[in-house]
Amino acid sequence: MQKFTVPIKGMHCKSCEILIEENLKQIKEIKKSEVSHVSQRAKIWYENSKPSLNQISKAVEKAGYTVGQEDNKSWFSRNPRDYFYLINAGAILLLLFMAAQIFGFSEISTGFSQRSIAMAGLVGLVAGVSSCMALIGGLVLALSAGHAELHPEASRMEKFRPHLFFNLGRIVGFGFFGAIIGLIGGALQPSIRVMSILTLIVGAVMILLGLKLIEVFPILQRVNITMPKFVSRMLGIKHEAKEYSHKSAMVGGALTFFLPCGFTQAMQLYAISTGSAIQGALIMSLFALGTAPGLLGIGGLSAAFKGSKAKLFFATAGLAVIMLGAYNISNASRIVFPANDAVATSPNSAALSGAVQVINTEYRSGIDINPKQFTVKVGQPVKFVIDVKDEGSGCMSTIMIPGLYNKPQFLQQGTQLSMEFTPGKTGTYPITCAMGVKRGTLTVE
Repeated sequence: MQKFTVPIKGMHCKSCEILIEENLKQIKEIKKSEVSHVSQRAKIWYENSKPSLNQISKAVEKAGYTVGQEDNKSWFSRNPRDYFYLINAGAILLLLFMAAQIFGFSEISTGFSQRSIAMAGLVGLVAGVSSCMALIGGLVLALSAGHAELHPEASRMEKFRPHLFFNLGRIVGFGFFGAIIGLIGGALQPSIRVMSILTLIVGAVMILLGLKLIEVFPILQRVNITMPKFVSRMLGIKHEAKEYSHKSAMVGGALTFFLPCGFTQAMQLYAISTGSAIQGALIMSLFALGTAPGLLGIGGLSAAFKGSKAKLFFATAGLAVIMLGAYNISNASRIVFPANDAVATSPNSAALSGAVQVINTEYRSGIDINPKQFTVKVGQPVKFVIDVKDEGSGCMSTIMIPGLYNKPQFLQQGTQLSMEFTPGKTGTYPITCAMGVKRGTLTVE
């Protein structure tokens, strides 16, 4: 066989390669083709008669791309309007943040004392508009805005459709995994460290997607995080338009079961405690169903804007996603890399009870733990006692000390939690929730 190469413009992921290859297969003279979005080229093999460039151009255009040389991308945008949109996006986010603080939206939460299967849906509704959206909502915002930006020609329904399948995947997937953990306990519960590493990866992906959305760094348009081509084929992406497939959207939604959100973890613990596959599936499915309105609302925003309004929305979404990604990385790093906090100021020394160092604090909703900073001696047993005055809620319903006490404990009203451990090395350790949000420090001297 003989081979020649054709330059192709507009490719950005593995799915682009698959679609072009599928179209090139329809040309009878072509025996084999290999398309690369990295090199922006297609290698074409033939035996007797060489396929015409006109045939190849039509096949490539049918897939939504163009034969030709891609222009070189610069590191920084030379278009002043990109920076104008970015400044306006920053102002919009600042106003939204101030409004959230004034009206108390950042404190939306719910307790878990009155547990029932039906309540799982209500908890999901609260989770869908609360602080846990920093992870799941931020990821959905990045993906939805990115999809809408790549397909400006699509109708609003076509842009919104991926979010329907993403949430359907969440509902079905959460039910499936809920049944398993309800039946056999916490078998599918990865360690907090593993989930925090996943959060670090997701946070990095969110920052990359956000940087692409603000369009200030054109060179990043060629940088993509995609599935291997053989996985894309298995998921059926070759049957869809460009990089999207219903199956991949559903799989992505289902896999958010393993991302560490405080609300999700509380519902997972509830599902495990039932010891029933049916109840576990109902609890987790209803919870995912409850989160759907909030997540679909984000998808609807991405689908609604067009023209210059879309440019401003993408800049705002991109900047928000960058901030949320950095927030998630900051929190997760406290669990993955413990004992890296600054030295606490005016710490409370532990009281000795025989050979045991005793720390006492109390938890109240809206105040959190008080006092928050403590100091103990290395090599001596520690007993950390928390008098829980109110029900723990939302993402702050758990407490742990990464590096010293790595198993999250749930804050249940009227109980007295006790975490016992022996610090093995000196350092200042953060006291956090299971997502890594800092609530205090413990210094080991």
